[in-house]
Amino acid sequence: MRVKLLTAMKLVMQTPESENYAALSSSSQHLCATPIPAVVVGSDLNGLGVLRSLAAGRVLTYLVGTPDGIAMYSRHGYKHRVENTAGEQLLKALHAIRRKFPCRPVLFLTEEKSIQTVSERREEILPYYRIHLLAPDRLAALMDKTTFQALAQAHGGRIPKAISISAEDDLLRLDEVDYPCVLKPAYKHYGYGAQFQKAYVVNSRDEAARRWREISPVMPDLILQEWIEGNDSDIYFCLQYVGENGDPVVSFVGRKLRSWPPRIGGTASCIAAPQFERELTAATTGFFRSVGFVGMGSMEFKRNVHNGEFYIVEPTVSRTDFQEEVATVNGVNIPLAAYCHEVGAPIPVINHASPPRLWREPVTDRWARECSTGTPPEIGIPHKSCNAYFRMDDPAPWLKLMRERIFARLKHLLRR
Repeated sequence: MRVKLLTAMKLVMQTPESENYAALSSSSQHLCATPIPAVVVGSDLNGLGVLRSLAAGRVLTYLVGTPDGIAMYSRHGYKHRVENTAGEQLLKALHAIRRKFPCRPVLFLTEEKSIQTVSERREEILPYYRIHLLAPDRLAALMDKTTFQALAQAHGGRIPKAISISAEDDLLRLDEVDYPCVLKPAYKHYGYGAQFQKAYVVNSRDEAARRWREISPVMPDLILQEWIEGNDSDIYFCLQYVGENGDPVVSFVGRKLRSWPPRIGGTASCIAAPQFERELTAATTGFFRSVGFVGMGSMEFKRNVHNGEFYIVEPTVSRTDFQEEVATVNGVNIPLAAYCHEVGAPIPVINHASPPRLWREPVTDRWARECSTGTPPEIGIPHKSCNAYFRMDDPAPWLKLMRERIFARLKHLLRR
C-alpha cells in the first residue's frame, strides 16, 4: 500500500500526460466484443464521477478537459487536454478523437457551456457521436429558468410563483410575489458566476431591487422565485437517463444534506432517499415525458417543512449532475446504464447499497458543517461515508487535493 501511495504521489506532482497516463489499454476486457468508446467532456468533480462510473464497466473512455482539472489525475481513461471545453477547441477535440475509431462514440457532457456548443454545432457533431439532444428551442427552454417556469406551470408542475426581471421597468412587479424570495440568474452565465453567488435570498422588494441593480451590469436576466420553507436537507433530486420512448432507462432519488453556500449553494454532501423514490421518480418521469425530454437529466425538488409537499426547483438537462456519482456509489450506475443503452448492451443490474453511501465533497461540506447549528442532518441515518475524491484504486485526485490544501495553508502561514 505504501508503494502504491508513493507512486500516486509522484504522479500527482507532475502534469498528467494524455494517453500514456491512462490505465486502460487495448487488451482490457470491455462490455462489447468491438469496444465502442465513451467520451466525457469536463474534468471537474462531475467529470471524475462519470469517468469512474464508466470504468466500473471497463468502458474505453476518453476525457476531454482542462489540464489542471481534478479528473485529469485519475488513473482511468485517456486524457485529451484543451484550454476550453466549449467552442472551437471542443469541436477540434471531438473530431480528433472520433477519427481514432470506426464506430460512433457515446458522448457525455458535464457542463452547460459544452451543451451550448454541441447544440449550436449539432450538424458537425451528432452524425459522429451517440447522444440524445433535444431540438434547440426545447433545449433552450428547459435550460432557461424563466421559460422553464412557464413550462412547469403549463404542464401542471407544483412550482413556486416567480417573476422574471430583465429591465428597470420589471421592478414594478416586485409586489407580485411573497417574501422571502430567491433571486438567481435565468440561465448559466460564467461572467455572473465569477462575481456573484449562485443565488441570493432576499427578504423584501427593496432588497430585491437593490440586488438586481448590483448584478444587472453583468447579467440583467434574473428570476425572482418565492422561497420554499425548509433546510438544505429538505432538498431532493431525481437523476435519470431517459430512453427514446420517454421511459427512464435508470433512475435514482437522492437527498442533499448540506449545501455550500448554505441555503442557496451547490451540493456539499448527499445520500440516497429511497423513502421518496416512487413519488419523485413519478413526478420527474411525468414532467420529462410531457415535454418530450430524452437523454441525461435530473430534477431538483424542495420539500416544504410546513405541509410536506414537494415543489419543483429546477431541472438539469442533457448533462450529468454535479453529484451524479452518489447514484453510482449507491449501486445505481447511471452513466454506465446510459452507455449500455446507447450501444445495445444489457443494462447493469441495480444493487442498492446497504447501508446507503453518503457522498461528500470534503472541503465545502466542512465549511457548511462549521456554519450550521443544530443536529447534523445525517444523524439517525445509517450510512457509510464516501469521499468524492478518494478511491483506494484511484488515489491521485485526492492526493492532488491534499497537495493544494497544504500549499494554500503554507502560503497563509507565510503571510502572517
